[in-house]
Amino acid sequence: MKNFEYIIIGSGQGGTPLALALARAGKRTALVESTHVGGTCVNEGCTPTKTMAASARAAYLARRGADYGINTGDITVDLKKVRRRKRDIVDSFRGGSQIRLEQQENLELIMGTARFTGAKTLEVTTADSIRKDKTKTDNTKVEIGGETIIIDTGTRPALPWLEGIEQVPCLDSTSIMELGEEPEHLLIIGGGYIGLEFGQMFRRFGSKVTIVQRGKQLLSREDEDIAAEVLKILQEDGIEVHLQSRTVRVESAKSAQGGSREISLFFEKGGEVHKAAGSHLLLATGRRPNTDALNLEAAGVKTNGRGFILVNDKLETSAPGIYAIGDINGGPAFTHISYDDFRILKTNLLEGGSATTEARTVPYTVFIDPQLGRVGLSEKEAAKAGVEYRVAAMPMSWVTRALELDESRGMMKVLVDPMSERILGCAVLAIEGGEIMAMLQIAMMAQLPYSVLRDGIFAHPTLAESLNTLFGQVG
Repeated sequence: MKNFEYIIIGSGQGGTPLALALARAGKRTALVESTHVGGTCVNEGCTPTKTMAASARAAYLARRGADYGINTGDITVDLKKVRRRKRDIVDSFRGGSQIRLEQQENLELIMGTARFTGAKTLEVTTADSIRKDKTKTDNTKVEIGGETIIIDTGTRPALPWLEGIEQVPCLDSTSIMELGEEPEHLLIIGGGYIGLEFGQMFRRFGSKVTIVQRGKQLLSREDEDIAAEVLKILQEDGIEVHLQSRTVRVESAKSAQGGSREISLFFEKGGEVHKAAGSHLLLATGRRPNTDALNLEAAGVKTNGRGFILVNDKLETSAPGIYAIGDINGGPAFTHISYDDFRILKTNLLEGGSATTEARTVPYTVFIDPQLGRVGLSEKEAAKAGVEYRVAAMPMSWVTRALELDESRGMMKVLVDPMSERILGCAVLAIEGGEIMAMLQIAMMAQLPYSVLRDGIFAHPTLAESLNTLFGQVG
């Protein structure tokens, strides 16, 4: 058995920097990765999706050229080239990270699948390697032990049980990015950020798109007025949306024209069963944890009913000396939160600190266009918690810069504390909404009263000066 001071299972956005930090501190460290370096963000999440969304926005602007007095010819999309651009960027990010890991002293990168055999021991089945003659080598099992173990194995798309689903070819958030041609008609189950981002993306690539959402609104975490504005934008883009619609079954059969297959999605709405027919089906119904193969029972690591690892505010599991970071612990599933998990463990394990997840800020951006940036309390969260607040909201059509760019869809909304006048939270559905949200987050971090932004001098014409107008609406 090979022994290490630290073993990290998974090279996501928390595991990779933690492995490097530990090794640079002189700790004998092993990093075990089953698939590819970089985790979900680099390989199947943020990097590839936002790269493809940029291509979709280019198609959108090209089609709108006449709105700006610019005449263009027929706009066509080469999805194979879009895919190639996405793959090149992912390969670059992944390759750079892997080189840094392989070259780091005191760090051993082991490509394989890990499972616990005891409290501090693991069996790693190394990945198949390909010889020059194209024959595969046999799997090799390696025994390793660690004084401290960190689990960072992430999540994967969840496939819902649905009548007929086994007989229907389905796409998930990973496989849809490998299509070489635009779907004629993309059906999407799920109205969360994954469904909306891909729905708008493929609509801009030229597909018809239908979204079926079980809840009464899109983006269930958001306030109703924000969700309503998102719905309006998607409908303006030509996306068909069905709310309060429960999918009951799916079927697949050859289309009337022959050749390609037609997918039928049946959903219950208003007491009646309706049918949507399309060429492709995307399941955007959440994600599930990659804990199945870990044999956590052998280490005494407890999970919740959905399989996510239970941790305290220091990211400690139920087993001493074992931690869980990133999406696997069931916290907010964002890259920046995974990276903050790394900072917490770096502080506590290497610097003798006592950092926790308690009261940390969780900003996020939904990368539809216009973007939805959110941080702090929403209005319904504040009301549920019994927090007193004042609210201000305004449409982006009030913003000079947005009008000049002909990008005035969306709205801005902010909550402030009536006593301290500090900002409690905001939602910014706007061009570069994520960047505007970050400005407000900085003000929240500094605990500035909203009047500082209301009365601040911002360059004209910029999106930033919209904060003067927004905070001027606080009653």
